[in-house]
Amino acid sequence: MGSKNKLKRFKENETFANVIQPTREEITTGFSLKGKWNTFFKNDKPIVLELGCGKGEYTIALAEKNPDKNFIGIDIKGARFWRGAKTAIENEMQNVAFIRTQIELIDLMFAENEVDEIWITFPDPQIKYKRTKHRLTNATFLKKYHNVLKPEGFINLKTDSEFMHGYTLGLLHGEGHEILHANHDVYKDYYSPEEVTGTQTFYEKQYLEKGKPITYIKFRTKY
Repeated sequence: MGSKNKLKRFKENETFANVIQPTREEITTGFSLKGKWNTFFKNDKPIVLELGCGKGEYTIALAEKNPDKNFIGIDIKGARFWRGAKTAIENEMQNVAFIRTQIELIDLMFAENEVDEIWITFPDPQIKYKRTKHRLTNATFLKKYHNVLKPEGFINLKTDSEFMHGYTLGLLHGEGHEILHANHDVYKDYYSPEEVTGTQTFYEKQYLEKGKPITYIKFRTKY
């Protein structure tokens, strides 16, 4: 994407009512929407997050299928989720929002028990050992998710990375978390949930064309 296109999208994001772009200082010194997301959506419907939402394809697809829930895509790259935000506005979707920020700040943006469900779709597996702290399912991140999720809330991990799938399963077993569903190839599993197989991102379609299996884990953290 050219720099002119990026600048244009950044500019347009600033005009979107469904895009929130707080500074790091605004988040770390007391984020105004923490514990008050019901005032943003003007309802008390369940809140679902997509972390590292990219173009927002999953956020949009899930929101279309679940009008009884509110969906928030989070990514640091606003030029990417611009497409999702624009689609939501064009389709007059009132249950969609996007936040441009680092995922590591999630527990400063949402209050305890404020989130019902989290989706992590095709994250960078950060394979090198020195990158472990950046894996979105490492122990530090899981504790942050646990802090904002309701007691019965759960996390979905969908990835083409066998490494990420195996790493996460090992960590979940090792720390005693509750694994609700796990599969090494969702498109060959009759019991795969529809929200897993019924929505495909741009990159997922490319992985499938190359014959790469798509893995999935649904789990609940226990601390």
